[in-house]
Amino acid sequence: MISPVMPTYNRADIAFVRGEGPYLFDEKGGRYLDFGSGVAVNSLGHAHPHLVSALREQAGVLWHTSNLYRMPGQERLAARLIEHSFADTVFFANSGAEAMEAAIKTARRFHYVNGAPERYRLITFEGAFHGRTLATISATGAAKFLEGFGPKVDGFDQVPWCDAEAAARAVGPQTAGIIVECIQGEVGIRVPPDGFLKRLREICDANGLLLIMDEVQTGVGRTGRLFAYEETGVAPDIMALAKGLGGGFPVGACLATEKAAKGMVGGTHGSTFGGNLLATAAANAVLDVILAPGFLDRVRSISGHFQQQLAMLLSEHPTIITEVRGRGLMLGLKLNVPAGEFVTRLRDKHVLSVGATENVVRLVPPLIVDESHLREAVQAISEVCASFEHEKKAL
Repeated sequence: MISPVMPTYNRADIAFVRGEGPYLFDEKGGRYLDFGSGVAVNSLGHAHPHLVSALREQAGVLWHTSNLYRMPGQERLAARLIEHSFADTVFFANSGAEAMEAAIKTARRFHYVNGAPERYRLITFEGAFHGRTLATISATGAAKFLEGFGPKVDGFDQVPWCDAEAAARAVGPQTAGIIVECIQGEVGIRVPPDGFLKRLREICDANGLLLIMDEVQTGVGRTGRLFAYEETGVAPDIMALAKGLGGGFPVGACLATEKAAKGMVGGTHGSTFGGNLLATAAANAVLDVILAPGFLDRVRSISGHFQQQLAMLLSEHPTIITEVRGRGLMLGLKLNVPAGEFVTRLRDKHVLSVGATENVVRLVPPLIVDESHLREAVQAISEVCASFEHEKKAL
């Protein structure tokens, strides 16, 4: 008999029924330290009082009116994102994939209204992940995501990760822009070298292209800055956000400069639920916390401590951990043992993490963790490493 829920996920046999701060509780009352954050989504942990209050207040007043009418909460959220970024305008969606779809359409439309409709192709990078829609899996380019879904959506030219000169060579008369993640998350927390994003900016400027940054996973404090691009010395023309923006409530956003968005006029794009009253109430509440004085300073400080402790684990267990990757609280352990088994053993010790390709385990805790939570996670990781070491010695 088929599952009542379509079996597109390989789910762990565990159900969580309650959350508090960085902890989740299962049906039997077991407590788990959540260093997966719903795949980098629960930026403020679980049941954060300010988020709960904001949602309750909005839910008791009005849930939905649609984008046929003005929504003051949506306008406030857009204004705050604009104030703290490069952008002049925002389109709201429901997810990262939808935000990326809006970014792709914005870039193509830009060239169309400038009299160059042939410029629709976008350069992307190997190892990228931009979503699960037909367009975004085509932008991602990985065979495992494309298999069985027919021809790829045309318009994406992929080059090796971190090879800016390959990107420059890929530019042609049909090129509209370049899509890049500030840190590649799904492929194993790959941080580009200094100067890479700056070089992409130069290529775009020299060729009249738009630079699109996918900050779905890196954005909203995850790397210790509100947006990861802030540390690169360059800004995009278009940027996609989601995940941490709603703190667990589904919301996505496509930010753009006035110039880049010139083609996005009435009727060119839309979303029934995008930027709805509940989603924008949640996102505004998230920004209330993250933009408060000292919050991001604290994230940078605690992430520094975490990276130091992970570096110690690397030195103590060199046959198990081969590299510590990442920035802020978007970190990864590259392993010399199966990452999937490592995630399972860590979960058995009641610490949650997220797997990635390149045999990497992602550690993306809520931004509100403290040093006691780090110690708890590090102890569990050390014990899992020791279990693998014991098995190796027994062979």
